[in-house]
Amino acid sequence: MKQVKLGGVSVPAVAVGCMRMNGSDKEGRKRFIAAAMDGGMNFFDHADIYGGGTCETLFGEAVKEMKIPRDKMFLQSKCGIVPGKMFDFSERHITESVEGSLRRLGTDHLDCLILHRPDTLAEPEEVAAAFDKLEKAGKVRMFGVSNMHPAQIELLKSAVRQPIVCDQLQFSPVHASMISCGIEANMQTGGAVSRDGYVLEYCRLHGVTIQAWSPYQYGFFEGVYLKNDKFSELNKVIGEIGEKYGIEDVAVVAAWILRHPAGMQMVTGTMNEKRLAAIAAGASVVMTREEWYRIYIAAGHILP
Repeated sequence: MKQVKLGGVSVPAVAVGCMRMNGSDKEGRKRFIAAAMDGGMNFFDHADIYGGGTCETLFGEAVKEMKIPRDKMFLQSKCGIVPGKMFDFSERHITESVEGSLRRLGTDHLDCLILHRPDTLAEPEEVAAAFDKLEKAGKVRMFGVSNMHPAQIELLKSAVRQPIVCDQLQFSPVHASMISCGIEANMQTGGAVSRDGYVLEYCRLHGVTIQAWSPYQYGFFEGVYLKNDKFSELNKVIGEIGEKYGIEDVAVVAAWILRHPAGMQMVTGTMNEKRLAAIAAGASVVMTREEWYRIYIAAGHILP
């Protein structure tokens, strides 16, 4: 499995998203986790809200039964969303959320904690106090954010002393505004608008790893674009490139994301071990520059 850097640590380029961990039975979960580990994907991404906490619980129970050594896994979780009510980056909420995740996962520490969606009422000093407390207690080793633009990260860094090692951002061929705003710079086209404060360049300059989530969805979980007639040209090009390399369409998308020199990490969402293996195959494919741009253009973006 290809490796990327996260806070100076080498991690798999394909991270296993556990949002749907509660969608399979007990034996299915164990088979899936074993398949991920066997495929070199020992990085598992959680959040306290996934399944109302049940996804972390079910994962923790499976890992305990499988007797997987803790040092063989990289566990990441997210906090800060109070579903249907608010976002909460208060010191109390962050620390209590981590305690809950640790309990459900059956571990004494998280390798990385991510703040899940920006809280406009956040006070950087409170976040800093929570991070210091968690780091000092050995409960969290690294810290990151999700869906934040550069100014929001800089605001946190005004008080937070730990490095922000990652930013989880939605990214795929059909959700690529962080790319188009650079390619269409100095133009009056729709793609020229920066919707995220030029976060791609910021992350590259500051050593922040972009974790690409929802790589196969279009819109905000509106549907899958692969094998979807709404994206016929894109699927045609993906199919041709997949045939060349002998990989499935999901692997072509993975190769496209991982081809970018930003050194991104891709977060999957499947609970099917065969599909996970197919995605992982894309990590070993180095797509040509021409192929990368073919997919980008086929997704509906322009080249000036």
